[in-house]
Amino acid sequence: MTEFEAGVFLIDKPVGPSSFSMVRHVRRILQMKKVGHAGTLDPFASGLLIICAGRPATRMISSLMEGEKEYLATLTLGKETTTQDPEGEVVAECEVETLTSEFVEECLQSFIGDQQQVPPAYSALKHKGKPLYHYARRGINIKKEPRTIFINHLERIDDSTLLGGTANELKIRVVCSKGTYIRTLAADIGRKLGCGAYLSDLRRIRSGVFLVDDSFPGDRFAKENCRHEFLAGALSVNDVSNLLQ
Repeated sequence: MTEFEAGVFLIDKPVGPSSFSMVRHVRRILQMKKVGHAGTLDPFASGLLIICAGRPATRMISSLMEGEKEYLATLTLGKETTTQDPEGEVVAECEVETLTSEFVEECLQSFIGDQQQVPPAYSALKHKGKPLYHYARRGINIKKEPRTIFINHLERIDDSTLLGGTANELKIRVVCSKGTYIRTLAADIGRKLGCGAYLSDLRRIRSGVFLVDDSFPGDRFAKENCRHEFLAGALSVNDVSNLLQ
């Protein structure tokens, strides 16, 4: 077996597994411990996960996380949850009145540009060395100061002309800066629409210059003897360094 030293991998994480479970698969296949990812995806989310293996590659994680992100997201309107996503409990419900396309478009456009966003209570952001979700799960509310994020592009991508009644989903494409919480954006959009919302589906399709279309399907880790196929997609540290310049 050829020894692998260092490289960067693009993984298409399926819905269900955690980001760290993808890291464990890579550790097992490469038989090395120094493996990390550049930007967490929650278990309910799918899409591009950048994984770095070997010390020369893991040193690049912070640089890889700087890039602009692009997502496809589905908002369920008329409900709010504790976590702002499907993993939490529903804490508020509201009937969704008919919303015209013009009204929805005006709402979305109001989020373009610099925004002040409060990090969600259920997040990996640290407080005194522990993630916020550690406190939230114990009923301790830690409030973080709003942070400046940037929304470069925000558009509706579903086809219906009206929302309301049984049409209670809004599908959007978001291009944003690092540090943007899409579930918080979803909750903010829901409040501005007047009905509340939570993020029910999320797929990351781009991170910086890297695209999910070029990634290794994460569900193939379940196959035996996938090492050769997986290694074929490795990006060298030098190639990635050149792409980041």
